[in-house]
Amino acid sequence: MNAIGLVEVKNISKGIKVTDEMLKSAGVNLIQSGSVCPGKFVTIVGGSLSAIQAAVDRAVSVSEDALIDKFVIGNLGDKVFEAMCGTANTTERKALGIVETFTAASAIIAADAAVKAANVSLIEVRVARGMGGKCFVTMTGEVADVKAAVEAGARLAAEDGVLINTEVIANPHPELWEAVM
Repeated sequence: MNAIGLVEVKNISKGIKVTDEMLKSAGVNLIQSGSVCPGKFVTIVGGSLSAIQAAVDRAVSVSEDALIDKFVIGNLGDKVFEAMCGTANTTERKALGIVETFTAASAIIAADAAVKAANVSLIEVRVARGMGGKCFVTMTGEVADVKAAVEAGARLAAEDGVLINTEVIANPHPELWEAVM
């Protein structure tokens, strides 16, 4: 898989229909699909860039007024997928960076921008599970790298009006690391 696409819609029933249409419209693989707080539905598919674009275009056309957000990324940054799935294996404990957003798409786009902007390790990309629809990205690395990565991710979310907040903690307490990792 060299590309991923995401569609986020306002309700579960429309999300199920959109997912079905995406899978039928192009040769894509279903990565993740399901309801997230507060009653939204997120579908992530993978495959070739052209297939992903066709699937997301189809989703946009059938989602009508339920569409919240969407994206297509042709060259997903290193370790973004693992951080989305909660399987990132990061043991580094340096500075901590956080980017918090209102949409799943914006969190993943922020994570992708962060790892492409600076030498950071992603800890987690949490997409709206149990958080009232909010999403966040956590990362670690040297302070300057974390600042640059957070700024890169936040800039994209801010352009779309979905940035909630960012933080950079230069030297997190050891007990905080236990909670975060």
